[in-house]
Amino acid sequence: MEKQNRVLIADEDIEFIKTIKDMLRTDFLVEQAVGGEEAKDKLLNSKFDILIMDVMLSKFDGYEILDIIKNLDDKPKVIIASNIYSNNFIQKALNMGASYYMIKPISKETLRARIEDVTTSHLVNQSMLVKNVETTRNKYIEEKITNIFITVGIPAHIKGYQFLREAIKMAIENPEIINSITKKLYPSIADRFSTSSSKVERAIRHAIEVAWNRGKIENINSVFGLKVYSSNEKPTNGEFIALVADKMLMEG
Repeated sequence: MEKQNRVLIADEDIEFIKTIKDMLRTDFLVEQAVGGEEAKDKLLNSKFDILIMDVMLSKFDGYEILDIIKNLDDKPKVIIASNIYSNNFIQKALNMGASYYMIKPISKETLRARIEDVTTSHLVNQSMLVKNVETTRNKYIEEKITNIFITVGIPAHIKGYQFLREAIKMAIENPEIINSITKKLYPSIADRFSTSSSKVERAIRHAIEVAWNRGKIENINSVFGLKVYSSNEKPTNGEFIALVADKMLMEG
């Protein structure tokens, strides 16, 4: 990688900017922009080879910045780095000219590999890129749910563990499904696991009861950041699924 490549990092998170600068400073000339307005000013007044930015920027968001770049004579290669996993966000960014869409947190090795790709004019297979982002997203969701289950005391060996995890993932993808838990959610899980809706419902109920019977009420309430339940009251299946899904959606 050549020293003369100039990189602009645009983000709202100062710590993230510092982390990326530390990753790249030995091989690139790195500048920063905090927010979309500063990013716009720097792009209009200086030439950069690479722009690493979030889509969520103040004043001018990432898509507005991509629109600005379209009119530049010297267009930087754009790598999006964001916490947002939505396929619509990803596809829109790629369609507007971004070369890559990466999910935070980002490793030094992966970032350098992506920069190597864009600076050597490798063609990016967008369908494969979206698939890779989706795989990363699913892995992140799985890890978050697993950590919550460990905290509240739901053991991995019981059937309800798998069913409950699927239910939460479905509620994250489609929050409205929680309003059709009997007609849509249970049957969908039953089809995936070749079982019946009634068995899915009972197994999920058992998983929640196991957590409550273990008496980890403080842990359970700590997960949600407030005192939701006491040891004498248990949530319904739908309430628990919605609580966990809402928590994860709120955390991005």
